[in-house]
Amino acid sequence: MNPIIIIGSGLAGYNTAKELRKLDTITPLIIIGGDSSPFYSKPMLSNALASKKTSESIALNTPEQMATQLNATVRAHTAVDAIDTTAHTLLIGDETLAYSKLVLALGADQIRLAMDGNATGSILTVNDLDDYASFRTTIAGKKRVAIIGAGLIGCEFANDLASSGYGVDIIDIAQQALGRLLPPEGGALLQAKLAALGVQWHLGTSVQAVDRTENGYAVTLANGNVLRVDVVLSAVGLKPRTTLAATAGIQVNRGIVANRHLETSAPDVYTLGDCAEIEGLVMPYVMPIMHATRALAQTLAGKRTAVSFPAMPVMVKTPACPTIVSPPATGSEGTWQVEATADGVKSLFVAADGKLLGFALNGSATAERAKLAPQLPPVLN
Repeated sequence: MNPIIIIGSGLAGYNTAKELRKLDTITPLIIIGGDSSPFYSKPMLSNALASKKTSESIALNTPEQMATQLNATVRAHTAVDAIDTTAHTLLIGDETLAYSKLVLALGADQIRLAMDGNATGSILTVNDLDDYASFRTTIAGKKRVAIIGAGLIGCEFANDLASSGYGVDIIDIAQQALGRLLPPEGGALLQAKLAALGVQWHLGTSVQAVDRTENGYAVTLANGNVLRVDVVLSAVGLKPRTTLAATAGIQVNRGIVANRHLETSAPDVYTLGDCAEIEGLVMPYVMPIMHATRALAQTLAGKRTAVSFPAMPVMVKTPACPTIVSPPATGSEGTWQVEATADGVKSLFVAADGKLLGFALNGSATAERAKLAPQLPPVLN
């Protein structure tokens, strides 16, 4: 019996394996990871400094422990070179592996912006536990960090670094923090609360160049300002990893294209997680991954199952200004209704017929999550 092979040892890959083993303890299972492949929660990486977590303490299990728990073979630091969907095989160097079913849980890469300067190669990203370990080593003994990107990850790192005693400059071409998730009033409150921690905001501009100096880096902005910092961290968003699938002739768009059953365009090949585009949706968050793993495990075990996504509010890990968002679906027609107080902003995205389509809650308004979430429509029913 050829094994089920999962490419990817992140939350999507390992949790698919966990859910499958609840239903099928016998079918051979191989998990292939491109990094050191411990089991851990990736969202913890952007708020681990203030709680003094090291990469070792974030890791819950080693790949060897996961192999034992899952009755599986786990291959870390292994790159898959090609997929032959007709022959149902993978190529790893000179080795050919046959599969019965293949799961692509490849994750996503940090987007890197093009910019000038002699130190662009020294700009850090944190996309996995190995990156976090390097980041911790690099910032040790340093004082000031520039963060490129005022989105969810950038704001979380800004809060974490500022709470840990670092000076933080955050740069974004948008006019506000979390511009894709918050109306202006919510963004303003978040900015004010992080500014109170010492975060310096540089909005409505971009990074033109990063150059090495005698004592660190000079970050030149489009508005002419030059920031003197010790470390530069890029957090401008994620790009689903699609190259392996595309090269194999599997349909890709923004992500690897999948239907409600998480089936790709190739027979017996499935996808989920940050690399996937499921019915047109790219959802790089934990809750969609968990719903998808349960559905896919049923399918892999022989019971073809479609995934459903309820409304899944996302908690932004910015303790200085607690924030919960459930954005309206792309293309939704409605208006933001905003109520702001000194310590909270409640923003409701409401259709013309009065139905709630999304919300953004900041500060004290986050207490209304439990009341509002059940009123939201499902993301994919």
